[in-house]
Amino acid sequence: MKKRWIFILVSLFALFLTGCESVQKRANSQDTWNKIERKRQVVIGLDDSFVPMGFEKKNGQLTGYDIDLAKAVFQEYGIKVSFQTIDWSMNVTELRNGTIDLIWNGYSITPQRKKKVAFSRPYLRNRQVLVVKKNSGINSFSQMKKYELGMQTGSTAEQWYEGKQKVLRAKKTILYDTISNSFLDLKAGRIQGILLDEVYADYYISHMAKSNNYRVIQNDQVPMDLFAVGMRKGDKTLRRKINAGLVRLQKNGKLRQINEKWFGKNSNYLGNKNE
Repeated sequence: MKKRWIFILVSLFALFLTGCESVQKRANSQDTWNKIERKRQVVIGLDDSFVPMGFEKKNGQLTGYDIDLAKAVFQEYGIKVSFQTIDWSMNVTELRNGTIDLIWNGYSITPQRKKKVAFSRPYLRNRQVLVVKKNSGINSFSQMKKYELGMQTGSTAEQWYEGKQKVLRAKKTILYDTISNSFLDLKAGRIQGILLDEVYADYYISHMAKSNNYRVIQNDQVPMDLFAVGMRKGDKTLRRKINAGLVRLQKNGKLRQINEKWFGKNSNYLGNKNE
């Protein structure tokens, strides 16, 4: 009887692995553009607390830089954009399973992510910064070795911190589902710093009631990262369509308008295809 149960468990595990392999194989080979075009709808996965890229207002409406940009791109093709809130740490799983068609929410290009997803050309430059309280006495990355640091689970900040970098080491790290929760802990003194995207830090702090209570610390040794759209590797047509749409927005001035609306910057930046 014991051997029989072992055989059943091994068989079930083998089926699970086969299922995972087939999902990954399909994601890497299937081009879904015809399906998207037929439905006239594309589903984008996002963290709805990522200010200012994509977030939920008090009335429940989604807004943000990436919301505007995605709508503008697919308006070129007459395709409706549906936004799906997801657990950000599971974004690649949701993409491969077909729950969503794109990851478009301040998604940075990294070597780790390139192994799993394909990227559009980059459309925004960013870097990781440290946010602390102004009265904390913390003025540099190196001082965090004595303090506790917060980061969002699955974020670029976490990937960079856990990588081979030697710029920042904290006494302890704490992971959060959302960056807004990490700010609550920073305010309460449960952590002394947050590592996060510069675009989020600048926008979030400037719109807080007591924004002068916080300081954004940069470090020149932290590399710039680039935001792009993540998609299944098999979706080569979708990638071409998004890239072409971004180019058109750059040429007709809509990209500049969106940058001015959200960041107050006169920027028309669009990165190269192979960045």
